[in-house]
Amino acid sequence: MFRETRQVFVYNKTKETFLAFRVSVADSMLSRLIGLLGRRALKPDSGVWIVPGNSIHTIGMLFTLDAVLIDKDFKVVGLRELVRPFSVIPPNFRAESVIELPAHTIFKSRTTVGDQLLIERYEPKQPTASDSPG
Repeated sequence: MFRETRQVFVYNKTKETFLAFRVSVADSMLSRLIGLLGRRALKPDSGVWIVPGNSIHTIGMLFTLDAVLIDKDFKVVGLRELVRPFSVIPPNFRAESVIELPAHTIFKSRTTVGDQLLIERYEPKQPTASDSPG
């Protein structure tokens, strides 16, 4: 019924810092609508990537978060730190998607507008014949 949630990592190439390692991709109408509703907090190094989207709301949420707005090339075009519950971030028409992250992630990663992000799916290395002992 529900497809498995895809996860990606988010790396700031400009600052050479990671924003998160386990970011769920919300790219369906239902997953974008639900987002973080019902959660009590975000785990460290996690988040939700809302694709497409250029604004968010925290109505019904129970915790503060950071939001990184990015364009189609994964360049940071907007930042909102410490977005409180029951807030609305107005649309940023340069943004194609929004990454919701734990509070203080923007500060810790030193992310600023103009930074270039790398967003990729984490694929564990598959053992090869040359990796086996013997």
